[in-house]
Amino acid sequence: MANKVDFAILEALGLDPKATRIASHGGSGFASTFKLSSIVDGKEKNYFVKTGTGPDSELMFKGEHASLNAIHSVVPNLCPKSYANGAFRDNPNRFFMVTDFLELGSSHPGGSGESFAKKLAKLHTTQAPIPEGFDKPMFGFPVTTCCGSSPQDNSWKSSWADFYANNRLRPILRRGIQSNGSDPELSKALERTASVVVPRLIGDDHIKGVYPVVVHGDLWSGNHGRGRIAGEGGVEEVVFDPSCVYGHSEYELGIMRMFGGFGSSFWKEYEALVPKAEPKEEWADRVALYELYHHLNHWALFGGGYRSGAMCIMRKLNTKYG
Repeated sequence: MANKVDFAILEALGLDPKATRIASHGGSGFASTFKLSSIVDGKEKNYFVKTGTGPDSELMFKGEHASLNAIHSVVPNLCPKSYANGAFRDNPNRFFMVTDFLELGSSHPGGSGESFAKKLAKLHTTQAPIPEGFDKPMFGFPVTTCCGSSPQDNSWKSSWADFYANNRLRPILRRGIQSNGSDPELSKALERTASVVVPRLIGDDHIKGVYPVVVHGDLWSGNHGRGRIAGEGGVEEVVFDPSCVYGHSEYELGIMRMFGGFGSSFWKEYEALVPKAEPKEEWADRVALYELYHHLNHWALFGGGYRSGAMCIMRKLNTKYG
């Protein structure tokens, strides 16, 4: 993007082009990233900009924009706010998203001091808003989101088990087959898991106290850190690169357990604030069921050994519950 800021970005933020500059900053596997600096109300203000080309970038940025703001609306000091996303004025096939600038690694004093467990617990215990056209909170999300580069259908469902089987497990299997070719063994195991294990473990008439809350959706340790948001206040526990859904809070724990990186003190504090759903003795199996999606997604994206991780989970659950 050189040093020129596209007019669509300037217009979306209401910035003076003469006082605005942009420079490459950081990196992303799916986008180009920049630091945008300008003068707002007489003070310098920084923004973070992602850009990409084609419909995949447009879809990804729309989902991330809505995801950040869903988190920000519940716990404002947990993530950057997103201000805008859309098409470049100079190139309608190029797209952008603009958020607060997140100064990772900052040691600036004056933060809230709230732990990551406390913030995540607030996110996971605040009931989702009622979507337009419905009379109660639903499972799903207003827009498609992407986990990595995999699009996720977030069409509204009243049943969490229905959503997880039909909006997560079955679609990611289809995507994996598109990427890696037909796999009858994996397909047969997945269908048994989706049709038998899912209703047995997380069916509406079985698991207790499940209601839709904001779930980050891709919360491995690389999407969590400490930083200063928008140049205000001090250092905070923060998350970024979300792929949100209004879902069961325990769904979040699948990828957190899959890759690790969250210490015992975090888990102790979090579990005191967000008790395990009943029946508690099936908690570990539910988390494994939620981890399964991410093994399948990584198989779809990268192939290789992630298939064996998915098969291992399904063999165990299908034997026990199927």
